[in-house]
Amino acid sequence: MIRVLVAKPGLDGHDRGAKILAHALRDAGMEVIYTGLHQTPEMIVNTAVQEDVDVICISILSGAHNRVFPEILRLLTEKKAQDIPVVGGGVIPDEDVVSLKKLGVKEIFTPGSSLAQITDFIKQLAKEV
Repeated sequence: MIRVLVAKPGLDGHDRGAKILAHALRDAGMEVIYTGLHQTPEMIVNTAVQEDVDVICISILSGAHNRVFPEILRLLTEKKAQDIPVVGGGVIPDEDVVSLKKLGVKEIFTPGSSLAQITDFIKQLAKEV
């Protein structure tokens, strides 16, 4: 079974999308660990390692994506867990999507992405790991 961590970093209190995603992933047969609101990158990475997840999904609407994603990737490397792929979703400008992917984020899902697209991508990503 694919284990997915869904996390909401920072002060962003908008968790409806993350909760909808968590339900869709469960409906697609995945085990979901939802961290809840106001998580630090350290908390997210520690949970991912402790829970032995296959994929980390970050939902971010605060505009802090250029700080949060690099920090999560850095911490994963520091903990020798860089094999856990990271995907994200939220309102992220196209130019930032490009730079985040260059850093190692596997995919960024912006508004308009379907739940089927996201679940299919995560299933394929988990097969590759």
